Amino acid sequence: MSGHNRWTKIKRQKEAMGASKGNLFTKVIKEITVAARTGGGDPDGNARLRSALLAAKAANMPNDTIQRAIRKGTGELEGVSYEEITYEGYGPGGVAVIVECLTDNRNRTFGEVRSIFTKGGGNIGEPNSVSFMFDRRGVITVTATTEDALMETALEAGALDISESEEAGTFEVLTEPTEVHKIAGALEKANFKIAEAKTKYLPQNTISLDVEKAPKMLKLFENLEDNDDVQNVYANFEIDDAVMEQLGA
Repeated sequence: MSGHNRWTKIKRQKEAMGASKGNLFTKVIKEITVAARTGGGDPDGNARLRSALLAAKAANMPNDTIQRAIRKGTGELEGVSYEEITYEGYGPGGVAVIVECLTDNRNRTFGEVRSIFTKGGGNIGEPNSVSFMFDRRGVITVTATTEDALMETALEAGALDISESEEAGTFEVLTEPTEVHKIAGALEKANFKIAEAKTKYLPQNTISLDVEKAPKMLKLFENLEDNDDVQNVYANFEIDDAVMEQLGA
């Protein structure tokens, strides 16, 4: 959306500046381990693992580190068992927030996530308290020369929609959650380069934050993402360019 910065765009900008790089390897290693545990160590037969390996490649993770994570997941090496948990809550300005975690200690993670919400001017909610405001979708980020070049192949494979990404030369292909890896495979066979293929929570509507609430929400978002147990954070806010300029971003 021109003139607006949605949470997805803000997140990309922070990652590009290295703000989220410190614990990126930890998060990717956890995802690889869980993917290998639940679906096996062969990426050809494990769609979730293929997606995790894309993230590892994007993070420039060494192959030895990747292989150790896979072997821990399959049980070939001793490793920690992680549990998947999703928390929901509200941030400043009534922003809806969904937090996906992988943890080896449910009580620790709940306490830390709740504390981050509270200190950030929000509150953690009950299950399903905000998820109804989001659509669960597969999102495939694809490099393509034009949207027309991508559209025919994507729609024929069963995609729901295609839109231009904020990053030049890339597009986002939306799918049903269960179809994301099948459609990503079809695009790869058609020689499209896949940068990411995963399921996400996409907000049905967004809340525009003013210059007072925006920095509080950005800080809450950043603190959640900096937690080692947090894998993904989704929210339904946007910030006008004029407000971002006032914040000096």
